[in-house]
Amino acid sequence: MVSPVSIEPEHVVWSGPRPRLKRPTLIAAFEGWNDAGDAATTAAVHLAGRWGCVPVAEIDPEPFFDFTAARPTVHLDESKARSIKWPVNEVRVAHLDDPGSDAVVLIGTEPQLRWRTFTHQLISLAGMLAVERIVTLGALLAEVPHSRDVEVYGSTDDEELRAELGLTPSTYEGPTGIVGVLSSACRDAGYRTASFWSAVPSYMPAAPSPKAALALVNRVAALMKAPVPTFDLEQRANTYEREITRIVAEDEETAEYVARLERAWDAGRDDDTDDTSLSDDPDRLVAEVERFLREGG
Repeated sequence: MVSPVSIEPEHVVWSGPRPRLKRPTLIAAFEGWNDAGDAATTAAVHLAGRWGCVPVAEIDPEPFFDFTAARPTVHLDESKARSIKWPVNEVRVAHLDDPGSDAVVLIGTEPQLRWRTFTHQLISLAGMLAVERIVTLGALLAEVPHSRDVEVYGSTDDEELRAELGLTPSTYEGPTGIVGVLSSACRDAGYRTASFWSAVPSYMPAAPSPKAALALVNRVAALMKAPVPTFDLEQRANTYEREITRIVAEDEETAEYVARLERAWDAGRDDDTDDTSLSDDPDRLVAEVERFLREGG
């Protein structure tokens, strides 16, 4: 167990009293490089909403963003009053009744500057909330068909979590995003860490994927042993699959490409006598994870 950090993180802005939590798990997802199809952040938003998470803190964006690249946006309320919305990294918490731990959910945007300082802020915040383990979420573009189940690749360097969750250590070497940097920094600080990635079809890179988000939600819910209602996300996933099928059918070349992916996928599943999933046997997609990261997402 990691001892709580007593040093106040300089760039964390608390919105009220710090909550007292029961063996919390921190779940983090970031918009940007590690979030193909918006799947990771969609999953985190869904978890926070269904668990009834309430905001407790934000990371001040000023030191960590180049606002000429990640520009703030102007919004008008009902009275036409103007307000500025800045890139945000918000921390929300929930008390979960059934499982043995509470939830801390970080939903944010990958910062552009001072990553080591940024991760130190989060590690300090995790210490102040007495976080016991940290789970990062990501999504990647891969050669997978939209019409088949979404597999989730899970990895950890922690022996206890490997045994508990049936995960593998990551063998990746190459460029990384804030998810990789945060995971490494948290591990070095003594936290038990794991990372879950879902796959989004590479032929639909711009389409938000509620189907990939649903796979991440189910994986985290199983980890937390906390039920999560998913009916609305399932409906969105079904609509997504129907719409992508319709779009693909309109282009003969794309339709044939997807058919080849489906045949390869089905043949691979038929060869798996134990019907193992990616979380147990990551070889089917780990190469795609590595390619995705090396090519800069």
